[in-house]
Amino acid sequence: MNADPEQARRLFFEGVARFESGRLDEARQAFEAALGHAPGRPSVLLNLGVTLLRLGRPRDALAPLGQAASADAGQPDAWAHLGLAHESLGRWSEAAAAFERAVALAPSLSNLWLALGRCRLREGAAGAADAALRAFERACEADPRSADAWSARGGLLREAGRPGDAAECFEKALALGADAELHRYYLASVRGDAVPARPPRAYVETLFDEYADEFQAHLVDGLRYRAHETLAGPLLAPGRRYARVIDLGCGSGLCGRLLRPNADTIVGVDVSSAMIALARETGVYDELAHADLAEFLARPAPPADLVLAADVFIYVGELGDAFAAVRRALAPGGVFAFSVERAASGRDLELLPSLRYAHSHAYLERLAGAHGFRVRETFEAPLRDDQSRPVQGLYAYLE
Repeated sequence: MNADPEQARRLFFEGVARFESGRLDEARQAFEAALGHAPGRPSVLLNLGVTLLRLGRPRDALAPLGQAASADAGQPDAWAHLGLAHESLGRWSEAAAAFERAVALAPSLSNLWLALGRCRLREGAAGAADAALRAFERACEADPRSADAWSARGGLLREAGRPGDAAECFEKALALGADAELHRYYLASVRGDAVPARPPRAYVETLFDEYADEFQAHLVDGLRYRAHETLAGPLLAPGRRYARVIDLGCGSGLCGRLLRPNADTIVGVDVSSAMIALARETGVYDELAHADLAEFLARPAPPADLVLAADVFIYVGELGDAFAAVRRALAPGGVFAFSVERAASGRDLELLPSLRYAHSHAYLERLAGAHGFRVRETFEAPLRDDQSRPVQGLYAYLE
């Protein structure tokens, strides 16, 4: 196509109009046609890249956005959108490098500092947490009224063992309109008072949806997670057979793999759709349900011989409703096996700075008696490691 500046200009504005009216594919076509008349023009390349991002095509957006950034290196929008494209693809180092260029050109934009901090964290390099904290602090300085910035800073301070500073950040986020249920949950984790009965469902679902791709490698290899093996061990005696097993919080299928040889039917339940997708890939489940555990157990279904919950109740909180629901779902003589993190304070229920719940042995025994269970066995053993130290758990087998 021959160069024609006027035609390129007409097509460019036509693309902008279509973009603004939500006709994204038509906008893409107009910008591509404009480039045919004015190859390499940064403004057209940028708009094409942004349109491709909005169309959910970040991989296709990389080339025009990279060209736009190179052609006009002083344009923060090009670097910012290039960062977003890399971030969408999980290319954390490339995204962080692009956001670094963007904040150097536009240091007053809080959202760019936030994006940089998120990517530094996900990058996982040495010093990542410190680099992310600096970025979140710059986000707060750039816009002191950004609830997202204060929340992000509070989250890192919570993980760094600075509960007082974290609480101050969460309070500021709340005052600026942040999600009230979620931030009261965060506050309870660093103050240790007013423990919520349960976590916000959206928090748990989002946590595991985002964690799914890295779940097994991080949990099993990085944190030396072994709760699934420890919990399943006593259930796998030679000749032991289960007609129907319900694996609550099945995750990526760690328990399902172990129980498959001893079960006629295994049902997996998880609140995260991404985890359900991973569990489906294993091929070990006869049925999978994307649901809250209480919601699932309330559905009419054949009784189960075994219900297990490995490291699930740390994201549930109070367990009275769960015990009642499991009791209704079990056949006479059925087994309820689960692990919890052990409460060290002497209280029945704690919300830890890790945003996980811990439960006491006495609390579990009271619940068992109240809901018609006999305690067959309980013992203490590690669940996983945290900062190279074992996290102690309680394992329980009720019938």
